[in-house]
Amino acid sequence: MQNTGFQEAVETVCQDDRRYHPEAYAFLRDSLEATIKRRKKSKKEPGPHVGAVELLDGFRIHALGEFGPMALMVLNYWGLMATADVGQMVFNLVQAGIFGKTDEDTAESFRDVFDFREAFVAPFRPLSDSLNGEAPLSVGTFL
Repeated sequence: MQNTGFQEAVETVCQDDRRYHPEAYAFLRDSLEATIKRRKKSKKEPGPHVGAVELLDGFRIHALGEFGPMALMVLNYWGLMATADVGQMVFNLVQAGIFGKTDEDTAESFRDVFDFREAFVAPFRPLSDSLNGEAPLSVGTFL
């Protein structure tokens, strides 16, 4: 993908659909590229096409790797609240001629694939309510 053409397409897309930050589109492109690389490393190459579920999984992995516990905040700042938003961005790029699609690809295939809060917050929650696994002390308890 040529960067200049991509940038111009994103600028046009963002003029038509202001819901998503331009950086979100660049991150989506990077997520797609990382997904394809991961597929090649695992020697799973059923074809050049990346479907909605595989792309969203790659997007999730890439976001957690890049932003860690701040992933949800960054994505929300960019206007992404759910997997359907990623799908809308994909179809904006398809319409701009940057991404391709098959007849089976639909915006609906991106809906409710996973919960953003669960996907980007849960990996960083403590395993127990307290750090040492014991019940927390109540106010006024002295050691």
